[in-house]
Amino acid sequence: MPMSIEVRTHTALHIVKGAIVNVLGEDAKWSTSAGVNGSHGRIAVEFNRKPTDEEITEIQRKVDQKIAEDAKIEIHQLSRKDAEDRWGDWIYDKFPLPESIQQLSVFYLPDWNVNACNKKHTETTGQIGSIKITKTRYRNSKQVLEVSYEVA
Repeated sequence: MPMSIEVRTHTALHIVKGAIVNVLGEDAKWSTSAGVNGSHGRIAVEFNRKPTDEEITEIQRKVDQKIAEDAKIEIHQLSRKDAEDRWGDWIYDKFPLPESIQQLSVFYLPDWNVNACNKKHTETTGQIGSIKITKTRYRNSKQVLEVSYEVA
């Protein structure tokens, strides 16, 4: 059964985020916002400078490569403590989880992206289809890089 466009577009958030961190480094690990609407997605990360055109091209190349790999996506159900012990603060974004949440669902794509996330995801990266970065905007005043994309 094909996955809904929302599931594919949401899973794409994790692929784009992984590519951003892969190319720009740990300085880009903190997501400040993310959104999905149909086949359109947008993720914003803290970053200390405007990326070069070459870096944006490399992010797209890494996204394409990860989709082509058809890599298996792992979803782990575990206690917050166990998740933090295993992955540290990498599972979090700038919008923290309330302390009352002690059981986590963690999206894990080895050597790519790990994130506490209770949404539904595709089983592999290839099930997403294609991801095309459509726009990037660097907001110097907030030191935030916004990346928009479409899933087809």
